[in-house]
Amino acid sequence: MGSLGTQSPNAFNTSPHQQPIEEKSEREKKIEEWLPINADRSAKWWYSTFHNVTAMVGAGVLGLPYSLADLGWGPGVTILILSWIITLYTLWQMVEMHEMVPGKRFDRYHELGQHAFGKKLGLYIVVPQQLVVEIGVNIVYMVTGGASLQKFHNTVCPSCKHVKLSFFIMIFASSQFVLSHLPNFNSISGVSLVAAVMSFCYSTIGWTASVHKGVQNGVQYSNKAHTTTGTLFNFFNALGSVAFAYAGHNVVLEIQATIPSTPQKPSKIPMWRGVVVAYIVVALCYFPVAIIGYLVFGNEVKDNILISLEKPAWLIAMANFFVVLHVIGSYQIYAMPVFDMIEGVLVKNLNFNPSKILRFVVRNVYVAFTMFIAISFPFFGGLLGFFGGFAFAPTTYFLPCIMWLAIYKPKRFGLSWCTNWICIVLGLCIMILSPIGALRNIILEAKTYKFYS
Repeated sequence: MGSLGTQSPNAFNTSPHQQPIEEKSEREKKIEEWLPINADRSAKWWYSTFHNVTAMVGAGVLGLPYSLADLGWGPGVTILILSWIITLYTLWQMVEMHEMVPGKRFDRYHELGQHAFGKKLGLYIVVPQQLVVEIGVNIVYMVTGGASLQKFHNTVCPSCKHVKLSFFIMIFASSQFVLSHLPNFNSISGVSLVAAVMSFCYSTIGWTASVHKGVQNGVQYSNKAHTTTGTLFNFFNALGSVAFAYAGHNVVLEIQATIPSTPQKPSKIPMWRGVVVAYIVVALCYFPVAIIGYLVFGNEVKDNILISLEKPAWLIAMANFFVVLHVIGSYQIYAMPVFDMIEGVLVKNLNFNPSKILRFVVRNVYVAFTMFIAISFPFFGGLLGFFGGFAFAPTTYFLPCIMWLAIYKPKRFGLSWCTNWICIVLGLCIMILSPIGALRNIILEAKTYKFYS
């Protein structure tokens, strides 16, 4: 896989003969204007807010009370707060590094990786992780969208005939087959705004309905597992679920790429303003849901808080419908950089023509692929922990820190050096431990699971 977006003009030669420089740069410009990430640089600072809220406050928020039940009060609340602080810090680093080379913008995560680690190594380090995160999120969101539609259907019409989850995932996917043809990031800003508002609404419903329900009789805050091994594995899995809840970093440079930039007003100023507002919204969504949800249901809480809340039926139906609307937008935020990567490789490295037909085929095949995987493996809780630890922890918790150390080389044992190393160590712990717990959960669920039921 050649280096995307950082190739010499010779890479764009379509014939063995030397072409005039103008023609090559014309092709390069045409490609840049066609690819979804750089196509439109007219975004305002608040676009950054709702894109970041949509990217961050995903299905993960609904699993936070369940994670807290596995972690326990002390460690759970500590890890939640620490994650919020660490990921805000690493997000600030990403925003700062976007334009650290005068006159150049790192519009994609892997371009920054190439600057930090070298052209080849940067691609090998960043691209696989970023793809696992983005494709992983899209698969999990297919499952979430389908499951929330099913819950909505069952709540609104309890006497209706039972419909398989697979069919609901297909219904959800049909919306993505349509929306995936919006050309670039700015064209999905309306969808993203709706998604951001929805995420705030269903989070609020989640904790207010819990408050209304009141602390349950005989509620227990002891460990769910009855063995030490079970407790330990559940703890590891919960770490991954928390990491999954802070996953916006994978698309932050791509979001910043849509904001205009001048030497007087670099893009990092409006971008950072948007990020701060987004993180305030994230705190208002995450902390009440996690703490109140666990307080009310204790260790009996389900891996999706809305499933624990059966009444009032109309409110829970509404919340599930909001989840569907949110996940529709969130899927697009994570799919756009994947489209950009696939289309970039096809056009730059394999010399395909940048056309609507190419885009139509690429995007439909991708949506169909994520739908198929989601229908095959809809283990929601286990998937969150596995993806959260395996790929989110590196790209969110410590990869920005490693890049920062590699590029800026701060003074040894200085504040910046120590802060980055603390983040790296904590991130590595999450990355190593959480997939272990999640895999055990997936294996346990798989024992009783029937394919395509």
